[in-house]
Amino acid sequence: MSWPENSVSGGPPPSASPRARVAGLLGAALVVGGLSVIGFAIASQVHAPQPAASAAGTTRSARRGPSLPRSVPVSVDIPAIGVRSQLLDLGLNSDGTVEVPSLGSDANEAAWYKYSATPGEIGSSVIEGHVDSYTGPAVFFRLGALHPGDRVNVTLADGVTAIFRVTGVRDYAKTEFPDRLIYGSTDYAALRLITCGGTFDPATGHYLSSTVVFASLESSHRG
Repeated sequence: MSWPENSVSGGPPPSASPRARVAGLLGAALVVGGLSVIGFAIASQVHAPQPAASAAGTTRSARRGPSLPRSVPVSVDIPAIGVRSQLLDLGLNSDGTVEVPSLGSDANEAAWYKYSATPGEIGSSVIEGHVDSYTGPAVFFRLGALHPGDRVNVTLADGVTAIFRVTGVRDYAKTEFPDRLIYGSTDYAALRLITCGGTFDPATGHYLSSTVVFASLESSHRG
């Protein structure tokens, strides 16, 4: 999966176009729940909700809408699925794979990909999270249960809360992951939430799909 350089906002892009190997969600090492715990995924037979066909919606906003100045995100709140998480600020590993939260200590925290736009800026802002962990569901376990119209609130370092509305929720096979659609530039303030989804393959310890939520900035407020 390539990381388009034009998705980078607010700082220099990596010196080379990094490629995240398709293992789990975005790379070779524990990428957003990709290397899940077989004991949980299989023995417990507890499966994360998968996107409904009726939730596919659209991958982009029908209008340009509002935008915000650059400000690093500090937390995310998704009321419809009971998610409230501080946001880690992660980039790339030395081998070009995506840096992800530790499954051992940070499975219940989502992470903003710092080479994407900040939430509310014109462009694509990307937030990732694990679907499960060594002991059970992780921060984005219920991401696939979202529907168009659901709200995603992102609090920024400048004290502003950016309010996004979901436009679509889709599942993509990792072999057909639309990286440019998700990480490429946009002419409006876009947000993408990503985790692993689909079938868990016990032979590799990876999920075969990715769940992606598409959202656009609707409004904002301070405090």
